[in-house]
Amino acid sequence: MHLKFLTDDCLERIDAASRKILATTGVEIPHEETVARLLKAGAKQDAATGRVRIPPACVDRCLREAGKTFTIYGRNGDKRARFGVGQRNYNSIAGEAHWIDEKTNERRPPTMADVATAARLGDALENINIVGAMADPQDTPVGYRCVEVAATLVKNTTKPITFWFHDRRSAKFVTELFEAVSGGTAEAQERPIAYPFLEPISPLRFPFNGIDLLYETARLNLPVPIGPMAQVGLSAPGTLAGTLAVENAEILAGICITQVIRPGMPLCYGGIPHAFDMATMQMIFSGPEQCLMGAAMAQMGKRYGLPVYVNLGLTDSKTMDAQAGLEAGMSLLVGVLAGADIYGHMGICGVDQATSLDMLVMQDEIIGYVERVARGFEVSDETLAVEIVEQVGPGGTFIDSEHTAKHFRRELWFPRLLDRNFYDAWAEMGKPDMAKRCRERRDELLASHRPEPVSDELSAELDRIVAAARKHCRD
Repeated sequence: MHLKFLTDDCLERIDAASRKILATTGVEIPHEETVARLLKAGAKQDAATGRVRIPPACVDRCLREAGKTFTIYGRNGDKRARFGVGQRNYNSIAGEAHWIDEKTNERRPPTMADVATAARLGDALENINIVGAMADPQDTPVGYRCVEVAATLVKNTTKPITFWFHDRRSAKFVTELFEAVSGGTAEAQERPIAYPFLEPISPLRFPFNGIDLLYETARLNLPVPIGPMAQVGLSAPGTLAGTLAVENAEILAGICITQVIRPGMPLCYGGIPHAFDMATMQMIFSGPEQCLMGAAMAQMGKRYGLPVYVNLGLTDSKTMDAQAGLEAGMSLLVGVLAGADIYGHMGICGVDQATSLDMLVMQDEIIGYVERVARGFEVSDETLAVEIVEQVGPGGTFIDSEHTAKHFRRELWFPRLLDRNFYDAWAEMGKPDMAKRCRERRDELLASHRPEPVSDELSAELDRIVAAARKHCRD
């Protein structure tokens, strides 16, 4: 049973407002081929402004056509993330421009070696089932960066992966890489290992490259999360309802774009609006408004029958502290109870200020906590244990009961990092705080975990594709 923050009437009013925005205000789409396809599908273009106005009938048709369930796979096919079927998924961040150095704890430009490290750690963490690059490596030219990032991820994790696609030219090499991993075009279509992310530019605009590269990824029918980041009072109205109306309009327009490129293309509804802090002039990653909007977007996406992506489980803190734990835990719990399909991106410090392996380790622990809450508990004759209570009686103990031994491992969640020791035991260990425990866990995993290697043949083929991309995708 999911929490409902908005009534059905509120959802209908947001939907109606979004449709009115699309039909009257319209959106800017700087891609001639896509505009032509939209016009053929029933949209209109304003001759003076160039805006594309999309009528409700076009929106409805595209919503009906869109793929509403999909799965992405690890390179061996055994590890997978399923969308639209009730599974919850968690990914580490696809890439950040800054990296918190493991030794100095200071920000620095990330490297391709950091991508490999992030992939190995993500591969080791139990609750991260989609492994992100975490770094946007500055030591690699942007023209072919995404190709080399994808190859590095594939070599260092057996889980599904996520990273930032760049443009259509480099996407051609990425899809070739996917075909090499999967064993052919048909196999890559059947078992996608990643997806491109379409991010409208609020308010009501779309990026050329973000649309253009979909013509290449559509060849493999890769799923597409559509996730604008409309901000309350900045790139959207100064009210939560108004921001949701703009955000939803942008997602609906994105759905129409994907379906005129390839009908039936599977989608994820990326409801990731944010508030804007008028005091600091900074986006807010994890305020209470984020919880409210994330939960509302989960309801809206599910209303359309789509899997939902929300930005919950994040923090505005730049370091591992109480604020980070509070914000990540509170917001993630709200999102899970609201019923979204995927939560991200884990590992970010602050509002895209940097990425941190330590933060990712802490968030993995938080996910375990929240998943235990979401699992609930069984009420049955066996778990009510009335007969056991009768056997033990007043003043007795259940610690040595066979019933306790049978059930406690499932009933109780045992943390790896949260401290439950007596004070004296904690003091004898040096009074470690959460940040220290996360660093130690990070170092332990990186020292001990070795992802299953790719075959020599696949490694050579990935290297060949990267080399070709370096030659043909230089800016």
